[in-house]
Amino acid sequence: MGLFDRLKKSLFGNKSTEEESQTTDELKDSNDLDSLQEQDKVDSKEIKKNENNLTASEEKKAINQNESEFTSDINQSVDTQNNIHESEQSSNIDTVDSDFNKKTQETFDKENVSDESLSKVDSKDVAMTKTNDSNAKYDLGLKKSRNSFATKFNHFLANFRSIDQDFFDNLEDFLIESDVGYELAMKLSDQLKEMVKEENLKTKKEIGQAIIAYLINSYDVDNAAKNLNYHEGLNIYLFVGVNGAGKTTTIGKLANRFIKRGKKVILVAGDTFRAGATEQLDLWAQKTGAQIIKGKSNQDPASLVYEGIHQAKIENADYLMIDTAGRLQNKVNLMNELDKIKRTIKKESGSDPTETLLVIDATTGQNGLNQAKEFNQVTKLTGLVLSKLDGTAKGGIVLQIKKSLNIPVKLVGLGEKVDDLVDFDPEEFMRGFFKGILETS
Repeated sequence: MGLFDRLKKSLFGNKSTEEESQTTDELKDSNDLDSLQEQDKVDSKEIKKNENNLTASEEKKAINQNESEFTSDINQSVDTQNNIHESEQSSNIDTVDSDFNKKTQETFDKENVSDESLSKVDSKDVAMTKTNDSNAKYDLGLKKSRNSFATKFNHFLANFRSIDQDFFDNLEDFLIESDVGYELAMKLSDQLKEMVKEENLKTKKEIGQAIIAYLINSYDVDNAAKNLNYHEGLNIYLFVGVNGAGKTTTIGKLANRFIKRGKKVILVAGDTFRAGATEQLDLWAQKTGAQIIKGKSNQDPASLVYEGIHQAKIENADYLMIDTAGRLQNKVNLMNELDKIKRTIKKESGSDPTETLLVIDATTGQNGLNQAKEFNQVTKLTGLVLSKLDGTAKGGIVLQIKKSLNIPVKLVGLGEKVDDLVDFDPEEFMRGFFKGILETS
């Protein structure tokens, strides 16, 4: 059974089934009402439910407001510091705003309260809560991408009159514009031509489902390494990516996760060229309880990596997580620096990094794929982290990256809170991205 077949009911069948079941139950309790009154009751109940959900959502948003602003404020401050650094060409590092400490503390205090509350719940309820939480994260995090794709997709189908060459040309244009990628768009178009003949597809609904089925099944779930690599002893995670992609924030959130699991984590502030980068990582170290190896501005990053590996061995650390620069004077310098760091890791630890993760800002779309190709030539990536996936309408990049590079997406950022960096789950992503996307005809 393909991935689409496993997800088909939740994508297209749940809504009508639930409504029929609800209507049947209400008719049993209200036999004296006519069918019109019964429908009014269902509609009223749904409206009230939606209002309650909206209220709950607003309350949750208010409770987590400080959490949401935490990472955003750090990034805004670092961006400001970058502008100063670039305009003055100075090595002076600005002081990070003192409010960060307060907001960081509030964020982690709320996380700890949440953990304590969760520990008091029955284990079965905990499992159910985690499952529902995962569904909710993907539903909410992919809302912008899902709505954008749905609007374009249904507009494309609405304009379709006959299955001719113009139809397939328009299909290819639509898919490329949706960041699905040229190669996948061409293959889908060719495959759909055969399916139309073999399965006699005629209606918009049949065509629409065939397209969605192909896109979902194009992601080879069975051969996608979803989990982060881990082994007994020291695990070295090397993080690469351009400035502004979210490397430092990703490291901080992942360190928080590992430390909560009882692991010993050491961070290396290897981005010594960007104003504020070390301070930003230092804040995460302070609040998560991780150790940090940091040096002076413009210090050789490889020397810090050397120090970090030896300290990790002495401390019997489980994880050494290395931040790196995203830009030097030019691309050649950047790639040479990363190559030097990697050679240092191999020499001092005896092996390549356990994970070499490229952090990509999902809002960049096609540019993210270009970044992956360039970094992969130097660092041999083991996985990708898609940050800011909740803030983009370009979620189709997930399909394109897997098809073009065969590098698995391992982590995705679905929000700004500390726990909104989650393991990538292809099935949850497909369900969250395509759910309700095809209008019923």
